[in-house]
Amino acid sequence: MGKAYFISGIDTGIGKTAVTGLMARSLAKQGRDVITVKMVQTGNDGFSEDLALHRKIAGGVRFEEDDLVLTAPQTFKFPSSPLLAASLEGRTVDTDAIAKAVRQCAAHHEIALVESAGGLDVPLTDSLLSADLAAAERWPLVLVTCGRLGSINHTLLSLEAARSRGMEVAGVVHNWCDGVDPAIDRDAAETVLRHLARWGFRQVVVHVPRFDMNGPYPDIDFSELFA
Repeated sequence: MGKAYFISGIDTGIGKTAVTGLMARSLAKQGRDVITVKMVQTGNDGFSEDLALHRKIAGGVRFEEDDLVLTAPQTFKFPSSPLLAASLEGRTVDTDAIAKAVRQCAAHHEIALVESAGGLDVPLTDSLLSADLAAAERWPLVLVTCGRLGSINHTLLSLEAARSRGMEVAGVVHNWCDGVDPAIDRDAAETVLRHLARWGFRQVVVHVPRFDMNGPYPDIDFSELFA
């Protein structure tokens, strides 16, 4: 039985899809058996563009689980929160189906990287947030952030949300952002590292440099997150 990790971010558009692909690429190059899952995809009809990007960055490998729709178990057409997107189709997000799909993926692979929809507290149903499902399933959190102005507040709030649920935090990925002042970027990463120590989390911050989404893709060592 493998282990599932929850890849979430401090906001929509923080780069967690690309980071998930980079992590899969890195782990595969190290000989680790890794698969990625997009737990809920909105804004697509019958496919997951985020999952497609994972596969592209990681080298284009497809899995049997892709054909079985285990790696994108819930998709909705409207680009919004899963709760709203599902309601517009007269549906409800099937969180049991998500949990079952991830368990099946983890049963056949060493590592399953589960990308969230938006941030930690994005609603899946009227009574369940994304972080609630991750906490219930005991998926360690990998939080994607960056050094833009305001990111410290959002990052620490996200870590506090994880802490309040008793979640394991595998570490933080500090992604690059356009137009960020180097001093602010550096201070943001250092502040997050101090608070990881303060709250008893693993003091792991992996930095992702600027890269072209069409490649070539950087080879980054994420192994400390998955030790």
